[in-house]
Amino acid sequence: MARVEELLRAEKDGTISFGDYTLASKTKLDNFEFEGDLYKVKTFAEITKLERNGMFVYESVPGSAVENFKATDMGVAFKISAPEDVHFTVELQPESEYEVVVGKTSAGTMKTNLSGKLSVSVELGGDDSTEVKIVKK
Repeated sequence: MARVEELLRAEKDGTISFGDYTLASKTKLDNFEFEGDLYKVKTFAEITKLERNGMFVYESVPGSAVENFKATDMGVAFKISAPEDVHFTVELQPESEYEVVVGKTSAGTMKTNLSGKLSVSVELGGDDSTEVKIVKK
């Protein structure tokens, strides 16, 4: 089972990992400092949510485990695990186009809304995991 035992941890490669979809009840970790920012994670079987400095970064339904999450001006990249198909939303640049790649397959170009949110559904199951890359066009 994929999970981040600490709920939120800094990785040696400059990324973060977070989330534990095996938890039966909502659990949170607040005020996690990473590269000058404060992060907060809420996670359990039904939802995983990440905030940076009080602002939305990531949310999945149902809950997920995210490893090696890296956000830049050009997009995001991470590995996602969940016990079933998952729908996630990430915060990016408003009204911008992004190429979405799940595993090694392009899911095409998607445009963020006025607030910069982009939503993607990924087919997973049985604790499967896959790489996700969302790159600005």
